Amino acid sequence: MKRYGSVIGLRPEKLEEYKKLHAAVWPDVLKMLKACHIRNYSIYLRRLDDGQHYLFAYFEYTGKDFADDMAKMAADPATQRWWSVCKPCQKPLADRAPDAWWADMEEVFHLD
Repeated sequence: MKRYGSVIGLRPEKLEEYKKLHAAVWPDVLKMLKACHIRNYSIYLRRLDDGQHYLFAYFEYTGKDFADDMAKMAADPATQRWWSVCKPCQKPLADRAPDAWWADMEEVFHLD
């Protein structure tokens, strides 16, 4: 199992829409997350001192081939539709990886 943390900005005018979407995530999207070996997935919201809102995501990957599972998820029509309504709410960080939407975070501590 591998833990992942990532961060992205949230557009202030989309705050309530984003929260509403995630209060009722589409069943097909949840099914695909599980099919791609994503477990213990949480997204947190925080307004920082710069006045901007940020989302922090944490999940655990239990599969054997992360790249293959992420490609499978990206090819899923329900997930593509979900992303099409979520992405306009988000504001990616400028220094994220070139092929990433969310910016990866470095794990500096963990306790089981």
